[in-house]
Amino acid sequence: MAKGGFGKGQKFAKPQNMKKTLRSLMHYVGRYKALMALVVVFLLLNTVCIVAGSYLLKPLINDYIIPGDFAGLARMLALMAGIYITGALCSFAYSRIMVHVSQKTVYAIRRDLFEKMQLLPIKYFDRHTHGELMSRYTNDIDTISEMINNSIGTLLSSALTFVGILIMMFVLSWKLLLITAGMLVVMVLVVKAIGKRSRLYFAAQQRDIGTVNGYIEEMIEGQKVIKVFNHEEKAKEGFYSRNDAYRRSATAAQAFAGAMMPTMANISNINYALTCCIGGLLAIGGAFDIGTLVAFLQYVRQLTQPVNMISQQVNTILAAVAGAERVFEVMEEEPEADEGTVTLVNITGDENGEIVETDRRTEDWAWKKADGTLVPLMGDVRFDHVVFGYNDEKIILHDISLFAKAGQKIAFVGSTGAGKTTITNLINRFYEIQSGTITYDGIDIREIRKDSLRASLGIVLQDTHLFTGTIADNIRYSKLDATDEEVVAAAKLANADAFIRHLPHGYDTMLTGDGGNLSQGQRQLLAIARAAVADPPVLILDEATSSIDTRTEKLIEKGMDRLMAGRTVFVIAHRLSTVRNSQAIMVLEQGRIIERGDHDDLIAEKGRYYQLYTGQAELA
Repeated sequence: MAKGGFGKGQKFAKPQNMKKTLRSLMHYVGRYKALMALVVVFLLLNTVCIVAGSYLLKPLINDYIIPGDFAGLARMLALMAGIYITGALCSFAYSRIMVHVSQKTVYAIRRDLFEKMQLLPIKYFDRHTHGELMSRYTNDIDTISEMINNSIGTLLSSALTFVGILIMMFVLSWKLLLITAGMLVVMVLVVKAIGKRSRLYFAAQQRDIGTVNGYIEEMIEGQKVIKVFNHEEKAKEGFYSRNDAYRRSATAAQAFAGAMMPTMANISNINYALTCCIGGLLAIGGAFDIGTLVAFLQYVRQLTQPVNMISQQVNTILAAVAGAERVFEVMEEEPEADEGTVTLVNITGDENGEIVETDRRTEDWAWKKADGTLVPLMGDVRFDHVVFGYNDEKIILHDISLFAKAGQKIAFVGSTGAGKTTITNLINRFYEIQSGTITYDGIDIREIRKDSLRASLGIVLQDTHLFTGTIADNIRYSKLDATDEEVVAAAKLANADAFIRHLPHGYDTMLTGDGGNLSQGQRQLLAIARAAVADPPVLILDEATSSIDTRTEKLIEKGMDRLMAGRTVFVIAHRLSTVRNSQAIMVLEQGRIIERGDHDDLIAEKGRYYQLYTGQAELA
């Protein structure tokens, strides 16, 4: 997967099915049928006003200007003014309605897109950069909004006006209409040729801006690393290449878009000149009167406006279709599969001492099977000959078998890439295994609903992520109904209470930018407190103390021991001193367990663990 960096940018598929994408868009717009019907009514009235106003030039000239009837001329001018004012009001009305429809539509699309992303598996986010995904919400949805807000109304208005003008031109003079018809054929061919090229370049433009955004975001997040390794020039080179690719595609797209209007204007001028010359000759010959010629010429001039508007909107529509297709590609992704039927429920004892399900929150939990059987949640996790790879071609874990009885602390040590974190990801079912089984209290985890499975687990990751909100809100994130007392107790357990109370607003201190106003150690203490407040039966600590200094680590050791007491705990740690009291230590190498046992047994074996512990080998 290309994720920016110094390699190739993420590739995007070109738009493949415009009809399908437009149908999907119309599905959203179609939710507002009543408003769209009202828009059509206003568009029809606006078209009638435009066409009627121009036609009135014929009687205006023939019946009032030439005879010199100034009183009648004034009345006719007042009538024309009323017609044009009515048309302007109708135009304003449908524009306002389309703004409402546009915002409601993109609101629904943005909501559905966000909801769909919550259902996608972790592997989907592994394959796509943050910038690329964010461009769906920004650039792509903005182009959809622009199309619905302006292009749909403009296209309908222009199409109705175009048809109305053609009908009136035929009524006035079908002979002169033949000239216009010939020029219209030329215009259509030009629009088709330019539009075809525009579609390709606008799709490339959308693709390249997503790549640029993804690269910029990655470089901003990695500024410290860039400066540490003096990679500023390398980073700039990577940006220049991506920015240049975007410049080329955007230039090509805008060049074709810019060529459309001048080309259409010149064809229109040629059409007008020919009609003037031939129409003048016919009028001199008595084929029709001056008023008819003036009205027809007005229609000729007006006819180019809807054609120009349509051609102008083609580029907006093509950009919107390219963006919409990228949005709907995400919506059409397969959601995270979950065939589980076993759920997590609270339990209590009845008057007979039997375990029964309860709706109120208790400290006791059980797995509820499809047949109603309750299995107490103990935290017994077992791997049986598990084989896993992120794809079938590259296997990461080979024949992993291990067990963690309820309340045991199991540690994983080994070099980077040995598969330690992968094992904990499989417990969460972030990924599906190729073969073997993983059981939780004797139940295959594939039979457990994923939300129930993950609710039973507390996780402290090496890379702590904090959300915008107060410190209390971040601690409460794992248990939204936690009381203030529970939040403070969890913070004390993680030894975070002291530094929190020294902050200006204590637990109400606002965190922004992923907790950028805290040290890395403080952020990780909050992550430990967040896991503690959920009071889970199983804990996964992935380098949970990697960013905490030795003094702080000792201070929280007792609190962590209290947190881990009576729970099944999986620990991944670079500091081997943190895993000495584990009931079992698994030493992994290239996806295989090469040693297992407690600290004393492994030291006595003088194998890989002994080398790592005594510093004879690096624990990378």
